[in-house]
Amino acid sequence: MATTALPPDTDADIARVTEALAMITPRWNVRILLALSGPPLRYSELAAKVSWLQNGQLHPKLKALCDAGLVERTEHTARHVTYGHTERATALLPVLPMIVTWAEEHLEKADRPLPAIEQIEDSLTLLTRRHAAAILWVLKSRNEVSGRVLARIVMPSSDWTNIYPPLRQLVADGLADTEGNGRPYRLSAAGDALGPVLGTLSAWAAGQPLDQAAHHPVWGQAQAKSKPRPWVSSQSRPALPPARAVGSPPAWHHRDLFSHAAGRPTAALPAGGPRR
Repeated sequence: MATTALPPDTDADIARVTEALAMITPRWNVRILLALSGPPLRYSELAAKVSWLQNGQLHPKLKALCDAGLVERTEHTARHVTYGHTERATALLPVLPMIVTWAEEHLEKADRPLPAIEQIEDSLTLLTRRHAAAILWVLKSRNEVSGRVLARIVMPSSDWTNIYPPLRQLVADGLADTEGNGRPYRLSAAGDALGPVLGTLSAWAAGQPLDQAAHHPVWGQAQAKSKPRPWVSSQSRPALPPARAVGSPPAWHHRDLFSHAAGRPTAALPAGGPRR
């Protein structure tokens, strides 16, 4: 059932991307997926790679990822069970370096250099705020739109003033802009630059090859191809290889995004766009 006043195809597209983001955004999910980016692992082997998780935390996370179709549990014998990526999870991996590229370009620099995994987690927090995807879709499609019109499109069955909390949050996050009260809203440069990420997530969620992102009816338009740029950071770290071609083996693993230093990793900073 449609949840917005957008055309059914667009509404379904937004719903698929929102669902895809909901699969990977919960805390530690991306880290677990990256820990499984190599050969399948026994539970004890995986637990050693994500040793910061306390007893009892890993099992429900794995179950949720299995239910989402991203992790496969294989029971070889009663005492030999392994966990590994499904094809859907493997196809998702190239999206992660794209998110890091966007974060390094558009999120405010933190007081300390952030590992790439934290850049991903901060970015996902922005994208999964309530109504964020639908608002971004409309702003991209309409260029400029008033709050009242945006409310009629995004939440037609609700009081139109309810659009302002999520809209103000997107402005605070640096993904939308306005010149003041009563003025139209538009995408910021950072919001518009999310096009390749959102288009690729849309292609993945629809089960299409990732290169179909270039033809997305909203995010694929006027997306100029840019040459791969070197990874730049205030602190040097190994560069991530470019996103792999669909159908080829994974080109990078979880070690590319965070170290294996013992101890609990620092939780992702509260994402805040210009005010991370």
